Amino acid sequence: MARHYLDHASTTPLRPEARAAMAAWDDLGVTADPGRVHTEGRMVRVALEEAREQVAALFGVRPRQVVLTSGGTEAANSAVWGVVAPQVGVPGPLPIACAAVEHSAVRDASARHGAVVSIAVDGSGRIHPEAVSEAVDRSAADLGRPPALVHCQAANHEVGTVHDVASVTDRCHARGVPVHVDASTVAGHLPFDIDGSGADLVSVSAHKFGGPAGVGALILRRGLRIDPFLVGGDQERGRRAGLENVAGAIGFGAAAASLADGRLEVEAGAARRHTDALLAAALGVADVVPFGDPVDRVPHIICLGVAGVEAEPVLLGLDQAGVAVHSGSSCSSESLEPSPVLQAMGVDGERSLRVSVGWSTTAADVDAFAAAFGGVVRRLRDLARP
Repeated sequence: MARHYLDHASTTPLRPEARAAMAAWDDLGVTADPGRVHTEGRMVRVALEEAREQVAALFGVRPRQVVLTSGGTEAANSAVWGVVAPQVGVPGPLPIACAAVEHSAVRDASARHGAVVSIAVDGSGRIHPEAVSEAVDRSAADLGRPPALVHCQAANHEVGTVHDVASVTDRCHARGVPVHVDASTVAGHLPFDIDGSGADLVSVSAHKFGGPAGVGALILRRGLRIDPFLVGGDQERGRRAGLENVAGAIGFGAAAASLADGRLEVEAGAARRHTDALLAAALGVADVVPFGDPVDRVPHIICLGVAGVEAEPVLLGLDQAGVAVHSGSSCSSESLEPSPVLQAMGVDGERSLRVSVGWSTTAADVDAFAAAFGGVVRRLRDLARP
């Protein structure tokens, strides 16, 4: 049976450009620490810095702003620790403002290092700038100090809703509060000007748009200095200890470079056409509704509420038909517990289906979902009837 992968929001297949760049590097057979001054070390350093330049170019920043990490999770944790570490030991609670729709890496890191101040969202999962202002002011009034950090993701990883990052950063900076943006859902799918957004720290992950797993970046506003999350070496300008993943960085850079010269916009248009077609097919089935903003969303994600059946049997039914989709975030447990994102939106998190496309998606993948979805849902509903 042919397989049709529609779970790109969890992880995306490696782009041919990234695969070729990594293979070419492997064929060179060069092994060295890029911090060493011998010939091999200099060769590795050149390759690493070229990759950093490619990543920086995708986001419109300078290469020195890019701190390479093991992925988006480490980058998000590093953002939290880098800001709060200098304030550890200060008397009283250390507030961090965060919405429940943020990724678990952001929410859990915030809860570990501070007292989380909740930011309200609307029924589309949107973080409104006004709600951020209210949370910052509430923290100052109730806890005696504004948040040490505010999180505002660029777009939601489950329902795809895009947030007004620039307005959030304006309001926070007016109150003297830095902002971390988790941009892993928009990176490589929509243009994202980091310096223009006003964000102080931005986390991204390579495997979300066709780079290799195990590499990402924390991108810092110009001039910002943070305490390193990982210590024990002076790599990454002293901002992240540990020998760099050079092959991963090369793949990351190649994936980023492949989106130059208008290709990102072309792929975004194709993704929007695919998800529009998927949405039309799904809404042709009775009692299926979309979650998230219908217009202000990333092009590659749709989230569906399917009345009358739980998510797991729908996933299994589609899988038997050769179609891979997901329910909830990419870091949800195998038990498919209710999504905190959808619960914060006030919708049924136990009956959601996330369908996501990417650079390798074809019309055949969309057609396979359209052919299977209605039959799976109707069959399960018939079985559920007394």
